[in-house]
Amino acid sequence: MTPTTPGDTPPSGALRVATYNIHKGVIRELFGLRRVSSVHALRSRLHELDADLIFLQEVQGRNEQHANRFEQWPGEPQDEFLARSPTLKHTFESAYGRNASYLHGHHGNALLSRFPIVRKENRDFSDHALEKRGVLHCVVRVDKRNVHCFVIHFGLFARSRERQTDALIDWIAREVPQRSPLLIAGDFNDWRDHLSRRLIDSLQVSEVMGSARTFPALVPWLRMDRIYQRGFTLQGARVLRGPSWARLSDHAPLVADFTLRR
Repeated sequence: MTPTTPGDTPPSGALRVATYNIHKGVIRELFGLRRVSSVHALRSRLHELDADLIFLQEVQGRNEQHANRFEQWPGEPQDEFLARSPTLKHTFESAYGRNASYLHGHHGNALLSRFPIVRKENRDFSDHALEKRGVLHCVVRVDKRNVHCFVIHFGLFARSRERQTDALIDWIAREVPQRSPLLIAGDFNDWRDHLSRRLIDSLQVSEVMGSARTFPALVPWLRMDRIYQRGFTLQGARVLRGPSWARLSDHAPLVADFTLRR
């Protein structure tokens, strides 16, 4: 099968997966200090990807300060807003997992899916009081099979990431059947590449595009965002970078095309 690029229609039987830290839909101007809303442009670009599953981090469930500050700030949670296409041509199902709560709102991880989300669970993976982190687990029904999707956003401290990785491995080993297709994607903050071998050896997964550099978005040089898979055949992958993406978030999205093995 010929690899596809974002914007094309994937061939029959293919599955396009993206992971993206959207920075809560607010970004500083490229050459200034002013903060601007990027959520409407984000929605348009996400739908242009023609992805089937989009793993999102730093998704704003509610933010009263942003609602008061920015014109046309969505009145609904960002996962629901982003799931609806501006043209109404395509829509996603969405699932949201709240990780951090504060007086004016909350944020967390989300999954957008073209397929039915038949089950979801969000677990607190916070390692200390200064960083609220969670992992969202969704079971998606694809071609009469259950695909287990884990949306990740690990901590900034190395020891925290190690403990979070161990907890994730234990969760998957206990509750996900070994023959079930598995996707683990998100912002691992693992720029030193200390966690990949542990995940690969423990869960029999493979990493998509291990050299993918996604941060900072304008000129990415750190490997922050990753996709791991089991039960799929990789057809191609790429990081979407450049000024147009850097105007939307401080991370660049990682996109991969798969076929589901029988």
